[in-house]
Amino acid sequence: VIVTQAVTGYDDPQEVRRLQRGDYFGEKALLSEYRRTANVIAETPGVECLVVERTAFNALIGNLDELREKDYGDLERGATGYLSSSKIDRNCTSASGISEQLKDLTLDELEVIATLGIGGFGRVELVQTTKDKHTYALKCLKKKHIIDTRQQEHIHSEKKIMSQANSPFICKASTTNDPIFLPSPCRGCFDDSTSRFFVACVVEALEYLHSRGIVYRDLKPENLLLNKDGYIKLVDFGFAKRIGFGRKTWTFCGTPEYVAPEIILNKGHDLSADCWSLGILIFELLTGSPPFYASDPMKTYNIILRGMDVMEFPKKIGRNPQNLIRRLCRESPTERLGYQKDGLADVKNHKWFHGFHWQGLLHRTLEAPIKPKVKSPTDYSNFDSYGKDMDVPPDDLSGWDENF
Repeated sequence: VIVTQAVTGYDDPQEVRRLQRGDYFGEKALLSEYRRTANVIAETPGVECLVVERTAFNALIGNLDELREKDYGDLERGATGYLSSSKIDRNCTSASGISEQLKDLTLDELEVIATLGIGGFGRVELVQTTKDKHTYALKCLKKKHIIDTRQQEHIHSEKKIMSQANSPFICKASTTNDPIFLPSPCRGCFDDSTSRFFVACVVEALEYLHSRGIVYRDLKPENLLLNKDGYIKLVDFGFAKRIGFGRKTWTFCGTPEYVAPEIILNKGHDLSADCWSLGILIFELLTGSPPFYASDPMKTYNIILRGMDVMEFPKKIGRNPQNLIRRLCRESPTERLGYQKDGLADVKNHKWFHGFHWQGLLHRTLEAPIKPKVKSPTDYSNFDSYGKDMDVPPDDLSGWDENF
């Protein structure tokens, strides 16, 4: 088998390598959204190939770093289309995941347009560079507060995970991604079809994370934003953690209404905690409120511990989504749909998703049910209004963020 590639300086594709029995190709396209840059040509008398589709690949072998980091030398040889297909020319992303145009950028070169959101640990500002007018969402944290709450490790983990993430359903750190906006009717509920589309985007994002041994731990509507085309992107990775496979972590974190029982009981949790939260999300998208709620977090936890089996579902949740929610929110983590042998592929194959065009979702050919009205990259009309933060935080000279 001959592999040819269009190379800068040559009119015709050039032979770059030959494949023998047992060799493989195409794994880069399965691991990411990279466009194919090479042609694979079978010589006489032909060749027999074994094919694996993306879902099975990610579930079985997609977490191997040696495949993800394999370098075929495309960049060095100047393969035509390499930069544009990997979006390096648009995002100027270095190997570390940090955009080249941001490395020397100072805060003085950023103009705050508006505040997009306020959370427990800081604010997110819509900013624009004074020189090239590129827009970014800037997360602002007070270092003193981070130290007081012992969140240093979470902050470092958030930066690392987001800078390395390469999924169209995850907001990547330090890149000029398309503007993302909160859907206007987020405080109400959605119909079955719209909810299914949003959940499908979330499933793709979680499947990407889980295939790399990362548990998200903060799934909720506030962390789901729409891009200008109406597709969901997962944001805010402050609680995300790479735990690997077959391991647990014991940190108590998450939004009370979405916390899994094993987190409340401090039994240790793993990727299955996200499956529980996914069931809670489906319930809230379809009804407008989570199934377990009380004015006090401790009361909420007690209601959660009673389990989903005693929950009476409202009539607006159909039989199929109700079945999916119950199977995602099993008390025993090992019994949850999405955490068994086939992972989140089991969720994709559930009856609620029968007929859903997953390939159309991946290739962005599926029409989104809601498209935000966006006038420009600086249009923040889809977000709530927030006042300016006039509080000046105290200096922090501990040095925990020296290499941040």
